[in-house]
Amino acid sequence: MIAGAALLPPLLILPMSGCADPSDRRLQDAFTDAAREFHVPRSVLMSVSYLQSRWDSHPGAPSVAGGFGPMHLLDPELVTTPAPSADPGATDGVHAQPRAAAPGPAATGGADTSPGRAVQPADLPHAARLIHVPAEQLRKDAVANVRGGAALLAATQRQLGKPLSTDPGDWWEAVARFPGTRDVSSAAAYADDVFALIRRGAHRTTAEGQEVTLPATPRVRPRQQASTAQGPQRQKDVECPAELACDWLGAPYEEIDDSAYGNHDLADRPRDQPIEYIVIHDTEAELPSMLQTVQDPTESSWHYSIRSTDGHITQHVKTKDEAWHSGSQFVNARSIGIEHEGFLTQPGTWYTERMYRASARLVKYLAKKYAIPLDRQHIFGHDNVPAPTADSIPDMHDDPGPFWDWRHYFDLLGAPLRATAGPDSDMVTILPDYATHKPEFTGCTGSGSPCRPHGSSAVRLYTEPNERAPLIQDPGRKPDGDDSTVDVNDLGSRVSAGQTFAVADRSGDWTAIWFQGNKAWFKNPRNHPTAVGAAGRMVTPKEGLDEVPVYGRALPEEEAYPEDMDEPDESPLPYSFEAGQRYVTQSGVGSSYTAKSFTDTPNPVVWGREKYYEIQFGHRLAYVRASDVDVVSSAAASPPRDSPATRSAPDGPASPAGSAGSAGSAGSAGSAGSAGSAGSAGSAGSASSAGR
Repeated sequence: MIAGAALLPPLLILPMSGCADPSDRRLQDAFTDAAREFHVPRSVLMSVSYLQSRWDSHPGAPSVAGGFGPMHLLDPELVTTPAPSADPGATDGVHAQPRAAAPGPAATGGADTSPGRAVQPADLPHAARLIHVPAEQLRKDAVANVRGGAALLAATQRQLGKPLSTDPGDWWEAVARFPGTRDVSSAAAYADDVFALIRRGAHRTTAEGQEVTLPATPRVRPRQQASTAQGPQRQKDVECPAELACDWLGAPYEEIDDSAYGNHDLADRPRDQPIEYIVIHDTEAELPSMLQTVQDPTESSWHYSIRSTDGHITQHVKTKDEAWHSGSQFVNARSIGIEHEGFLTQPGTWYTERMYRASARLVKYLAKKYAIPLDRQHIFGHDNVPAPTADSIPDMHDDPGPFWDWRHYFDLLGAPLRATAGPDSDMVTILPDYATHKPEFTGCTGSGSPCRPHGSSAVRLYTEPNERAPLIQDPGRKPDGDDSTVDVNDLGSRVSAGQTFAVADRSGDWTAIWFQGNKAWFKNPRNHPTAVGAAGRMVTPKEGLDEVPVYGRALPEEEAYPEDMDEPDESPLPYSFEAGQRYVTQSGVGSSYTAKSFTDTPNPVVWGREKYYEIQFGHRLAYVRASDVDVVSSAAASPPRDSPATRSAPDGPASPAGSAGSAGSAGSAGSAGSAGSAGSAGSAGSASSAGR
């Protein structure tokens, strides 16, 4: 078990309040009443609460920061310590191996990256005193919690010497102080987000079934006082949006012995390789352990870590260099890896709104810098990374899991997932309503034990249009023929929000898609759809081909390799892509390979003439040769980005190889062994988080 203070153990999946009526508006009334009682503009109170918790209450269950209720009021005496993942070997994580405490701000430079939970202005005991009720009531009662938050905002406004104005614009400084961040730029960004929400408005059904609406007031403008306070000075190596609290804790590039090194590769991206992907991970460990891991040359590496409590970002590897994080050398060479502190079985505890927002800001910044399209074939989870070889499929990772809210995340990215065609289109984008879509899962607290109901991005697949039918099987993940299960770490029979597939059939409330060579059915009633119509491009085997191979990486043809270089085995994946089937493509990719060695300059990249299409083949992505397939259009389709018909490999190191396509466009583990063995960026099996 990972070292930590054993105070209050969290509930692994936070409970529901018992309210089953989605039209229940008690929380809405609580905001109205508390705003009137404490003379705080209701829009300010509601927007602060939304950024604290998205209005979810989780009665009696704290976040990792010890935060409770819709206002996420912090009880400093109740900081949680996580239980180890039920299946740490299948996810990111340090495999329950204790480690020393992480370095504090003196070691990392700038803002505090240690896990210490300082007392903050959103202080629950203080709020309890202000409204004269026991602290326990604020932990369990959403109405009392909202009253406490309103009282704290009013008290802060008075401390600033400001009137309890009815104009929301007069409350900017009180709002900036509410979360208690010590970084000036982060506090300002928080307040700016609150006021952006006030102008835009919001509506949501909470995890407890409460219907809450914040009306838009587009003319509100905050009157903020210029601050002379200085945030921590950012180190020059940090690549991060100016409004975020970020610092640097470098991963070592060191030779371990004559045949191995760690823990990343020098590169010159995007000059020598395009940066086309951003991979979203969760740590399956507390951040202090991860910060220790990333400094170990025998372990894996990743580019950024994001802290759960406040969204603080630490960078470890320059984006021009290749981190060992995804389980695939090919993906590592073309991606940026971002670790989020948390456990996939504990989303309500760890996947905080501040972490989501910091992550989205970082991804938008990186997507703009490297022209990475904002869709689910370019921004994806560790659980969507294609296995590079057939025998590596069972070792691939499962994070951030079915409870990561992809729909909300893409809203924050400014690229909302939505219908792009009618409901009877020949393509669909998976898009369940996260708050109300609660499929059955097991394994959150132990093998076979049911997880508490929780909103999910995942939709389950069956062999027939019937929930009593067997689940779709994944012969690569379970080569011994074991059945797919509803275990939280079993990806074999599910798809995820934002992924787009070709329609194979329809029957009543059920839709079938092509999935790993099979017709896979999911329930998709028109009154509560779990998928929406999509337009775009698909690939299908060329006429005369009964079947085409599917790959986990896009490798050059044999003739492209220098005589003194051993080319890797192609290793097609053990799936069928047969004539008549179709799979969605967002982009084409050039073929490339980098032979890894420990040098003081970037390793040379071998580029081939062979072109590939990236396809949504199953839960994970895959690649097919362009020469094996034809591109077919759905209604109102446009050519896939970076089509192999038009894209060429870089002409030497000086030519840009960045992925084409607008960063704002919407659309949607290798073999076992040490991460440093043979210098392989794709090797898996080390005890660290990211997965090689």
